[in-house]
Amino acid sequence: MILTKTIQFETQGECDITDITPQVADAVAEAGASDGTVTVFVTGSTAGVTTIEYEAGLVADTKEIWQKLVPKGNPYHHDARWGDGNGYSHVRAAVQGASLTVPFAKKKLLLGTWQQIVVLDFDNRSRARQVVLQVMGE
Repeated sequence: MILTKTIQFETQGECDITDITPQVADAVAEAGASDGTVTVFVTGSTAGVTTIEYEAGLVADTKEIWQKLVPKGNPYHHDARWGDGNGYSHVRAAVQGASLTVPFAKKKLLLGTWQQIVVLDFDNRSRARQVVLQVMGE
């Protein structure tokens, strides 16, 4: 069995972090499979997906580490070519990655106690984001 579902939401950009765990869990529950995996894929080239403990301190830490690793304000070749000022967001997204696979059993995500699925919007402006969920199992 394979179920493909899309979720959409608005983000603020500038490393806005959105917890999508409830939507992913709902898709798994609706899919009709007891055991399998769900792939979470964010479309676009300026966002990424990962898991974190979604609490204010770690959200702030995550935003700060991205500024240290791939700083906004540095010169990027992408900016020189396109003039949109978001070269850093493309690099961050490429390093983070656009997808994540999570196993589930008995229709429940097998996440750790403090682990949530999040989308990181690295762009320099607000965006309408789309995430594709593909549930596979039996």
